[in-house]
Amino acid sequence: MSFFGAVFASLTLYWQWQLNGAALALPFLGFVLIGLAASYVIRSPGEGIKPSPKEQRAIMWSSIGEGVGLFLASNIVINLHRPDLLLPAMALVVGLHFLPIAFAASFRPFYVLGTALILVAMAGFVVRAPTGGELAGFMAAGALWLASAIAVRRDWSAKGQTAAA
Repeated sequence: MSFFGAVFASLTLYWQWQLNGAALALPFLGFVLIGLAASYVIRSPGEGIKPSPKEQRAIMWSSIGEGVGLFLASNIVINLHRPDLLLPAMALVVGLHFLPIAFAASFRPFYVLGTALILVAMAGFVVRAPTGGELAGFMAAGALWLASAIAVRRDWSAKGQTAAA
């Protein structure tokens, strides 16, 4: 999630603000920081959170659907000559991708994340360009980074409880 948050932020900087070069790498610093925290947690003693086979299937199929959805959404908005709607369309697909995972895992935070991304996408569709794309891109990035940090903390907490036992 953290990586895709950085992708959303970089795409927003490129498409909406026409930045290029090193500026596009800046959002990946957030990814690196969350990745370092995750690396620390993975190496910590204890039992972390492991998805069940049902959850793994939901993650797999939902991710496949997300890939197909992103391909279709990008082609639709480009063929409609509305590149300003690309970031909101991407946020919508990513948000929808979290709902089946939330259902399979009975995990409320994924419902919240999916709903937040869908609402951000809707706002991006409604607000005029270029602000709609900026809103959808940066808000999606923020939501994904926040969810990543919460997931790392959740796994750290689970490992702390099992290591102490």
